Amino acid sequence: MFPVGIDTDRLRLRRLTREELPPLVGYEHLGRRRSDAVAEETRFLSWSPHETPKETHDYLERVEDSWDDRGAAHYAVYPREGEDGAGEFAGTTALDVDWEKQTATLGIWLRRRFWGRGYSGERAAALFRLAFGRLDLDLVAVFHHPENEQSRRAVEKYVDAYGGCHEGVLRNWAVDADGEPADRHRYSVSRAEWREAVEGGGGVGTGADAGTTRFLDECETDTRDE
Repeated sequence: MFPVGIDTDRLRLRRLTREELPPLVGYEHLGRRRSDAVAEETRFLSWSPHETPKETHDYLERVEDSWDDRGAAHYAVYPREGEDGAGEFAGTTALDVDWEKQTATLGIWLRRRFWGRGYSGERAAALFRLAFGRLDLDLVAVFHHPENEQSRRAVEKYVDAYGGCHEGVLRNWAVDADGEPADRHRYSVSRAEWREAVEGGGGVGTGADAGTTRFLDECETDTRDE
C-alpha cells in the first residue's frame, strides 16, 4: 500500500525502520545527551528528545507497527546528490491516515542544519501525491504550534500552492511534550483542490506539482545517491 521509498528532485524518502535507521544511530540525533540541537529542533513538537537508546528503539518499533497496521507511513529523509549533506540523515516525515474519515495528516521533523532549504514543501508535494493520487483520500491536514513562525511560513506556502486553506485555531487540541494542553493551527487541502492545482490548466505536471515524484515499491531496487 505505502511505497517503501519516494524520490523527489532533491530528496529521497525511505521507509523508517530499525534496519534503515539503527536505534543507536538514531539516538545520536534524537537523544538529549547526544545532540546539542535536538532541544531546539523539537521545541514546538509533541515529543521530547529521547533519554536513552531504548526509547529510540521503542519509537522505531512503534513506527514499524503503524506501517504494518496501515495506520501511517513514516520515512527517513535524505538529501539527494548535489545537495549539501547528500545522503546524510536529515530527519523524518510521516503521513498518518484516518481511513474512516478519509483524511491524512502530515508531520515532519528536520535536523537544524537542513532548515531553510524548502525541504518541507518538497516532501509535502510528494505526500499529497501519495495521499490523493495513490491512496485516494479526500483530505490532507497539517498542524503547527501557534508560536512556530518558521512552520507557519512553510505550511502557508505549500497549502496555498495547492489551493488549500487555513481552517483556524483548534484550542487545547494537542498535548505538548511537557504534558500541558496546547492550541494548534490547522490547514487542509482537499483532493479536488489538489487536482485543480496540479493540472494547472495544462495537464498534470504543469501546475503546482511540476517537480518529479517517483514511488518505489518492495520489488524495486532501492538505489541511492552516493
